[in-house]
Amino acid sequence: MGNWFTAGGVVMWPLLLCSLLTLTLAVERGWFWLQIGRQQRGLVPQALSTFSQNPQRAIAKLKQHQQLPIARIFLSALTLGDATPEEFRLALESAAQAELPVLKRFQTLFETVAGVAPLLGLLGTVLGLMQTFSNLRLGETSGPAATGVTAGVSEALVSTASGLVVALVALLLANLFQGLYRRQRSFILEAGGKLEILYRRAQRQGLISSNVYLPGSLP
Repeated sequence: MGNWFTAGGVVMWPLLLCSLLTLTLAVERGWFWLQIGRQQRGLVPQALSTFSQNPQRAIAKLKQHQQLPIARIFLSALTLGDATPEEFRLALESAAQAELPVLKRFQTLFETVAGVAPLLGLLGTVLGLMQTFSNLRLGETSGPAATGVTAGVSEALVSTASGLVVALVALLLANLFQGLYRRQRSFILEAGGKLEILYRRAQRQGLISSNVYLPGSLP
C-alpha cells in the first residue's frame, strides 16, 4: 500500500484528504438522515391528528422534537399568534426556506470533490510522465531504459485511477443525499399543506385564539 501511494506522486496527498473528508461528512449526513427518517415518521401524523382536537397538545409535542426541521417549521407558524390563513401559509413557506440549507449541508462539497478528484488524478499522471520522460536519454529505445519508461508510465497512472475512485464515491454520495433532500422537501410541502388545511378548519370552528399560539403560552 505504501509503494502504491508513493507511486501516485504528490497529488496523492490531496486525494487522500478529499477521500477522508468525503467519508467523514458522509457518516455525518447518513446519521442526520437516519435520525430524521426515524423520528419524524411517527411525529408528523401524530401531531396532525392531535392538532384538530387539541392544538395545545400538538404544539407541546412538537416542542419536544425541535431538533427536527419539520417540527421547527410547524412551530414557526403555530406560534405566530392569531394569524390569518394567508399569514400562516407565508410563515410555513418562510420557515421551510430557512431549513433548506440545513437539509443541503455539505452537498456542494461532495459535488466539488467529484469534480476536482479526476483533475488531481490527471495532474498526477502528467507530472509522473514528465518525470519519467525527463530521465529517458535520447536514442535509448530498448533495454533497461524502455523498461523503466514502461514502469514509470504504469506508476503514473495510479494517480488517475485513485482520482477516479474518489470522484465516483463522492458522486454516488452526492446523488444519494440529493435524493434524500428532494424526498424530504416533498414531505415538508405535503405535511405543511395538511397542517394549513387543519388550521383553516380549526379557525372556522373557533378552536384558534391568540393566546393559544403566542410563543411561551405553554407551560
